[in-house]
Amino acid sequence: METADHGLDDSSEPAASILLKEPADGTPDVVADVTALADACAKLAAGQGAIAVDTERASGYRYWPKAYLVQLRREGSGTVLIDPIPLEGELQPLADVLNGAEWVLHAASQDLPCLAELGLHPASLFDTELAGRLAGYDRVALGTLVERLLGYTLEKGHSAADWSKRPLPVDWLNYAALDVELLVQLREKLETELEQQGKLTWALQEFEAVRTAPPPAPRAEPWRRTSGVHKIRSARSLAAVRALWQARDELARKRDRAPSRVLPDSAIISAVTAEPKTVAELQALPVFGGRIQRKYSASWLRHLEAARALPASELPNPGQQNDGPPPPNRWADKDPDAAARLAAARAALAKIAEHWRLPVENLLLPDLVRRTCWRPPSDIGVEGVAEALSAGHARPWQVDLTAAELSAALHATAPKPATDETS
Repeated sequence: METADHGLDDSSEPAASILLKEPADGTPDVVADVTALADACAKLAAGQGAIAVDTERASGYRYWPKAYLVQLRREGSGTVLIDPIPLEGELQPLADVLNGAEWVLHAASQDLPCLAELGLHPASLFDTELAGRLAGYDRVALGTLVERLLGYTLEKGHSAADWSKRPLPVDWLNYAALDVELLVQLREKLETELEQQGKLTWALQEFEAVRTAPPPAPRAEPWRRTSGVHKIRSARSLAAVRALWQARDELARKRDRAPSRVLPDSAIISAVTAEPKTVAELQALPVFGGRIQRKYSASWLRHLEAARALPASELPNPGQQNDGPPPPNRWADKDPDAAARLAAARAALAKIAEHWRLPVENLLLPDLVRRTCWRPPSDIGVEGVAEALSAGHARPWQVDLTAAELSAALHATAPKPATDETS
């Protein structure tokens, strides 16, 4: 196996960093009307090179994962903060400037969907979080990478704020602006490291996969992800969880509130477990006795009663419904040969990942590994495995590194039980 030039030493202590509390050019005014937008677009168009891009959402507060602030920075342009809410339907000038440039983002997959809703699509991108993973850093938060590679500490503390709030406080705006202040410089550092390690081509393939990834398919039964649902055993109780989840989701959607703020998962499980028969019994449970929840108590109880009255044919299957293999801890009982294949594959991939100083999940998606080991392709030679991995959306560099080792793993079978040959 070719020797990897890792290009970094995690054992070294980073030099003392400089704390940044506000942008170098001061806090930018928020662009919130078409006149200011035109000025901002002219400013960005006059700059050079890649454009640092970030968004702030109101996860945990709002139902819809829309952008409530868009941060942009470009060499020669400075930082621009845009409020997309009052500019809905008016952002084409910004799209004209951005859509042909390279974007630099951190954890791009989190920002691209809400930017796409605004009509903003990158022609190419560089993801500094993903680059950090491929370069071998075990901690890839933006602040951590900026401190380690550039020597600055970013003022943090507002990532979980309600960004739908208006007006936005100055310290929040400083935080948002600092997220793009050094992003392009970080990109340059990481690109150099990836090139030195022989991984830049890999990174470019990964960035393109992120850029062109389709939206995730809707989950068939999203209510099954309710926290604590594993405590619910019977089909009728699961129907009650489903009924409350769906009622909560409809109300959250109408009010544009995060579902957990409408009714916590713990309250759903509590109500299903307690089986209240009256509003008073429901309100005696934690959460349901609160001032706001009392307003909806009768509605929640109706949904519980409706679930109790469902015919057996309409009850959910207690088993998780999916098209994938079972949990790996069940493989040894269900298919010992598949369990042996998976164990061999995991060992081989861990060795490759260690050699190249990569997270094993970035070397090959665990779900793709499990599916390949559970139901191998008809041809488990190297070429057949390579075709199967490509069909599973593995990138060329991943196929090149793993197809041969995975092919060998697929030939593994469980050891046969010993037999007594004495007569």
